[in-house]
Amino acid sequence: MDKANTHVSRLHLAFRATDMASVVRFHSIALEAGGKDNGGPGFRHYHQGYFAAFVFDPDGNNIEAVFHGTAADMPL
Repeated sequence: MDKANTHVSRLHLAFRATDMASVVRFHSIALEAGGKDNGGPGFRHYHQGYFAAFVFDPDGNNIEAVFHGTAADMPL
């Protein structure tokens, strides 16, 4: 796929992961493939158990992998 050469709207695309390990793998593989870090794997404040990682793709889109764990997954 070619990189966009004109102004495009940036988007945020989130993929639901089945577990926290998948989020960690997504982030690592995306960086190896040329993505730029936009927030490493970790818990976020959006709701309890929200574990996510973010990368920018070559066109500047924000790609996220998120696991919506349970309250038991949230650190105290």
